[in-house]
Amino acid sequence: MNCELDHLVVLADTLAHGAAWCEATLGVAPGPGGRHALMGTHNRVLRIDGDGFAQAYLEIVAIDPDAAPPGRARWFGMDDPAQQRQLRRNGPRLAHAVLRTPDAQQLHHGLGTLGCQPGRALKISRETASGTLHWCMLVRDDGAIDLAGHLPTLIQWQGMHPTEAMPASPVRLQSATLGGLPAPVRELLRLRGLSGHDTGPAVTVTLDTPRGAVTLHSTP
Repeated sequence: MNCELDHLVVLADTLAHGAAWCEATLGVAPGPGGRHALMGTHNRVLRIDGDGFAQAYLEIVAIDPDAAPPGRARWFGMDDPAQQRQLRRNGPRLAHAVLRTPDAQQLHHGLGTLGCQPGRALKISRETASGTLHWCMLVRDDGAIDLAGHLPTLIQWQGMHPTEAMPASPVRLQSATLGGLPAPVRELLRLRGLSGHDTGPAVTVTLDTPRGAVTLHSTP
């Protein structure tokens, strides 16, 4: 059961700051996204699919100031006060990788046998102009990411994939490396098109952009 890169997560204190970061860093403004009612967040998105990275995209996520409190911890550690201060002080940052799998529940069990805590399989949806997106995603109740933030989040789409409605962009993902993953975890995930290592940042990517080659590293 191979896992492949679905999308990269860029966290921002506001979507406006995230969009400005995207245009300044990659030379392209992100497209519209939508709201995640379950998490009290919203996003903007940009296709970055390239050779070996079919249906890959970049997602800029921020807490939605107009949403009601979600009644649970938000994903990607977004409620962590230290992270919120960092985003306000230093601006948006590449934070995480989400991997696509055909069976998130089976991998949840497999990761559990390895001592990992990837979180429960949640059913999530988001409204778009092209219809409602539905997916299943492993998210911990405390919103944290296991392996000190290095364990990629697993997603299983149900129906339409969001890139099917996204316009093409001039940004192309050239390479992606996941760090901080023990060998048994890498063997279980059977990474397709991605390199995996015991050490290093949680995710490192190189993109071909209108501004030339851009390499981004996630930071704690």
